[in-house]
Amino acid sequence: KGYPEVPPDEYLFAIKRKAFRLGLEISGTGVRNDFTIADDAKRGLEVMRVKNWIEVAAKIGAPVIRIFTGKEKNDSISREQVTAWMLKDIQTCVGYGKEHGVVIGIQNHNDFIQTASQVVNIIEAINSEWLGLILDIGSFRQLNLYEEINRAIKYAVSWQIKEKVFINCQEFVTDINKVVDIIKASSYRGYLPIETLGEGDPKTKVTALLAKLQQALK
Repeated sequence: KGYPEVPPDEYLFAIKRKAFRLGLEISGTGVRNDFTIADDAKRGLEVMRVKNWIEVAAKIGAPVIRIFTGKEKNDSISREQVTAWMLKDIQTCVGYGKEHGVVIGIQNHNDFIQTASQVVNIIEAINSEWLGLILDIGSFRQLNLYEEINRAIKYAVSWQIKEKVFINCQEFVTDINKVVDIIKASSYRGYLPIETLGEGDPKTKVTALLAKLQQALK
């Protein structure tokens, strides 16, 4: 409520208490940010927003907070230059997350990050146990999705399991069994959040996707 402003503690703690009384775990939360903005001052505000919501995550008991890399085109600036300032900003957020016991999860969002190789380059450059990947299976679109998942899964700290995916830029229904097989063969043992997009009743779509995932996990 009121995002991007941070709600008062009373509001946050009410959510935390309600989740506890319902027997629900808060698997994570997220913030909208853009670290591809070229202006240092404006990007500084983006870093501060992430820091503010790291504090929120800690207060509600969310173990991970999703951040983005960004979506600015920056046609006159090289990718290497953008990456350099982005790594500095991410490192700042990771350090702040560590201070508050919150893991930073970068989501591949088909923006600055489009491939598993780009994920690996950023996460290995930071090299911190307080940084990982929110593995969005609907946003690896350039190459073979399932091969991309295999390459990136070792860095996953959470997911976005979707009902539709892209393989070589073409949309397909997700092969949930194939995704689950990859997960089971890996060391990942965390949460598997699901997300549905597009037209249709979200309650119906979420229920159907959840049923498919639960069946595949048996």
